[in-house]
Parts: sequence; C-alpha cells; structure tokens
Amino acid sequence: MAVATVLIVDDEMGFVEALARRLTRRDVEIRAAYSGEEALNRLASDGDIEVVILDVKMPGMDGIETLAEIRRRFPLVEVIMLTGHATVESGIEGMKKGAFDYLMKPCDIEVLLTKVNEAAAVKRRREERIVEARVREITARRA
Repeated sequence: MAVATVLIVDDEMGFVEALARRLTRRDVEIRAAYSGEEALNRLASDGDIEVVILDVKMPGMDGIETLAEIRRRFPLVEVIMLTGHATVESGIEGMKKGAFDYLMKPCDIEVLLTKVNEAAAVKRRREERIVEARVREITARRA
C-alpha cells in the first residue's frame, strides 16, 4: 500500500517529474498538475488524493489562490506549500489560509516525506472522525 496519494502542482515540468520519481521510489502514489486550475480539476476527478504539494509562484492562478480554493472546495485535503521564490510573508500567508506546512526548495526529500506522512495521517484521522460521527447519528436515529 502507498504511503500516501499526493498531487504535485508546479508549473516547472522538470521539477514535477524529478520530485515524482524521488517520491515514487519511497512508495508515494503521485499525480501531477502544472497549474492551479489543472490541480482543482484533478482534485475534483480523483477522490484518492490526500496531500497536495503546491508551488507558490505559478502563472495564472498562483499557489496562494489555489490553496484558498482547495480549502474551500476540498477541506479535508492537506496542502504543503513548496517554493524556491517565495518570501517568509508568503509562507505566513499560506499558513494563515490553511496550509499544513511550508517548505523552501530545494528541500531534503526525507523532510518532505515526513511532512507528507504527517499530512496524510491528519487527513485520515479527520475522515475517520467524520465516519464515526455519521455512524453515531444513524444509530441514534434508529434507537
């Protein structure tokens, strides 16, 4: 079983491919998108995605805008902001908007893998609590 299912979102195709190879070798299931819009479409069509690794600086819909839309439309999906061009301010803004964490490129692959594992675990715990609450609600109606 995969460690997690991750969507990598970055407009730099070479970076996405290199990161995908490195994470795939560590049992991470990878999906890719090259823009914010493509990421939102991918999330809408693939319910298995648990974590998004999202670049801050992208043409069109940037990472902060994409993060806000992910939080609104897919609130259980965790987002790790990753960039080589951002400032501390953009990291703070991402965290305020609900990012799970924020890392600078290039980051250590083991640090990123740890963050992916932690983020996926948070998402899974939330989903379990939702299921438990629904079960309690259904059984309470029958009682």
